[in-house]
Amino acid sequence: MSTTPIPPDRSAPETEERAEETNQRASHLAFVAHEIRNPLATALWSAELLGRLAAEERGGARGEKLTRMCLRAIMRVRRLIEDHLLAERLDAAGIPVVLDAVAVSDLMPDAATLGPIALSVDLEPGALVATDAQLARRAMEAAILVAAREDGPVRVIGSREGSAVRIRIEGAPVEPGELADRRRGDAGDSQGTSLGVGAARRVAAALGGSLSVEERALVLELPALDRAKGDG
Repeated sequence: MSTTPIPPDRSAPETEERAEETNQRASHLAFVAHEIRNPLATALWSAELLGRLAAEERGGARGEKLTRMCLRAIMRVRRLIEDHLLAERLDAAGIPVVLDAVAVSDLMPDAATLGPIALSVDLEPGALVATDAQLARRAMEAAILVAAREDGPVRVIGSREGSAVRIRIEGAPVEPGELADRRRGDAGDSQGTSLGVGAARRVAAALGGSLSVEERALVLELPALDRAKGDG
């Protein structure tokens, strides 16, 4: 009696891989939700207390303290949401990337965006990158804020090396594992920078570059552009 051989189930590895991706995604979203809930709760609590204060007390020392607390919490929520949405849009290829010749010095974010950071900048004059300036500034902003999370000085050094411009952001130590998306149970931070590295990593990839950790500092690489090509 002959039997028809049963072909091997080649879908099993793919199914397991997809299941693992789903689990990782769910764990990351759980981390995002936890990070946003904490400062949001602080903002709501401080705003509620402000509303209960008498008018004269609201304008006094206690009212000012609650106002500052509420503002810091809201700014943290805003940063977390913006980083998360940027990462989501890049994953979905939902952001058009327009490459132009940009001086590396023009990639520095506005000081008002960064806040009170002890920042020193040493970027090679005349170095050009082929990049989307707005997206590259977002990556620089995220990396600088991560480097500043311990309130210490931050140093930004950039120069052309071969076919790339390497920008090193030194400050608070960064571990290589921080390049990966955070998951449930990972430690967050009080400044709202925990999603910034993931967003910056995606920006760098979309721009044809990379984000890495070298000697506990973040290094952003972007494609270099010859001045003659930039002028043309």
